[in-house]
Amino acid sequence: MAAPEIKYTEEHEWVQSVGDDTVRIGITDYAQQQLGDVVFVQLPETGQQVTAGDSMGEVESTKSVSDIYAPVTGEVTAGNTALEDQPELVNSDAAGDGWMVEIRLADPDQLAGLLDAEAYQNLIDQA
Repeated sequence: MAAPEIKYTEEHEWVQSVGDDTVRIGITDYAQQQLGDVVFVQLPETGQQVTAGDSMGEVESTKSVSDIYAPVTGEVTAGNTALEDQPELVNSDAAGDGWMVEIRLADPDQLAGLLDAEAYQNLIDQA
């Protein structure tokens, strides 16, 4: 079985299905490279409702503080607690151990509005 397709946002988050109505979210490798060394990650609480396009947390690096935007609307079902003690996981494995939150989707159809890998690559090629 193939791995679930990863979708992307123009704000440089990735979204991957991990269950029927749940997705895992993080920032892309491109985003972590732009940020530099990540020193702190603030994530939403489990149970918090988030709305697509709204800020749901922050990533602080040696260069700047950047918002993490919710790519989908739904309820936060898990946060990556490893980032509390090891925020550098965002740099070393942005699409793996550096994941940020899992969200139960309010509407699974909202994934259709996100970018596929080719469209995201085109976006960063133009940056």
